[in-house]
Amino acid sequence: MSLFRSILFASALCLSVGAPAAIAEGGEPTLFTFETLANDPLVSEYVAKYGTKPNTAVFADEDEAFAKMRAGYAPDVMGPCSYEFGRWQEAGLLQPIDVTKLKYWPAIAPVLKKIPGAMIDDTHAWFVPQYFAQTSITYRKDLAPDYADDKESYKILFDPKYAGKVAVLEGVDDTVTLVAKAMGIDPYAMTDEQWSQVQDKLREVVTNSRVITSDQSTIAQGLASGEIVAAITWSDSWATLKNDGVNVGFMNPKDTGRFTYVCGFVLHKDSKNYEKDYALMDAGLSADAAKYLVTEYSNGSANQEAMNGLTDEEVSNAGLSKDMETFLGTGTFQVRLPKKDDIIKTWTEIRAGL
Repeated sequence: MSLFRSILFASALCLSVGAPAAIAEGGEPTLFTFETLANDPLVSEYVAKYGTKPNTAVFADEDEAFAKMRAGYAPDVMGPCSYEFGRWQEAGLLQPIDVTKLKYWPAIAPVLKKIPGAMIDDTHAWFVPQYFAQTSITYRKDLAPDYADDKESYKILFDPKYAGKVAVLEGVDDTVTLVAKAMGIDPYAMTDEQWSQVQDKLREVVTNSRVITSDQSTIAQGLASGEIVAAITWSDSWATLKNDGVNVGFMNPKDTGRFTYVCGFVLHKDSKNYEKDYALMDAGLSADAAKYLVTEYSNGSANQEAMNGLTDEEVSNAGLSKDMETFLGTGTFQVRLPKKDDIIKTWTEIRAGL
């Protein structure tokens, strides 16, 4: 069992015996986020201020996180992406964030403050951006040369030549949207007929896949060993493999481009630990956090001043740009899927062979 799976199992066990309430004021807050977003460099400013680490818990994707919180789990600060926070807010899981209490709020790029639905008014937000990144297909250039460089295409997922050597994610925000895009269909404006066509392609993907998982570590290990040739991943998986010397590419097909997204912080409705909650968010927006996000995971920091403080080489090697507005305008920006709960149900049934 991988460390990541062990963490998830422990988390699930904890929830099964009774979900904890948010930490009372004065204790350490809990950050509930993606696996790599709980790493030490992203909370180091918090540790320097208080002399101790915050509590952390990880989720594989936002659908899992949503289900756990609906079941009663109450962390303090959570880390969803911008296409998801609206669902959490509508479910009554969030409280407003007073952005005047965030040290780095003035440094956040103006374009990222314009995400629809994020701001309640000039001083309160449902969602504070932390980083921006991309979703695409990470592939072994040496093992799939017919899809390399100027021949990159998402259609590798359906190619029978690579049956049993591709992998996709369980989350609909990545797999369903990318499969639709590969078919030339706008995933955010599908007609009933188009959704039926996408379902047929998803069945092909299931047949072709070696693994369908929310565990990016499993996918990365498969790509490193060559058991997997191509997989839907976030840019941090590609960056980690590239930094480890694996011959991987991160597809940027001419006909579709990549998906871009912004993730950040939200505040649980039950949290009262405001001073430390805001300090925890600030830690993830610091200059040290920005350098770590860019150089280790090819994720850009929402802190424009911190991004400007990095070298052009550091930013370009990560496949990023200091011009966030232009960067996020390339490819397809991920937004909330209409009828997402119905899509989740259908995709779950397809994976089960129904």
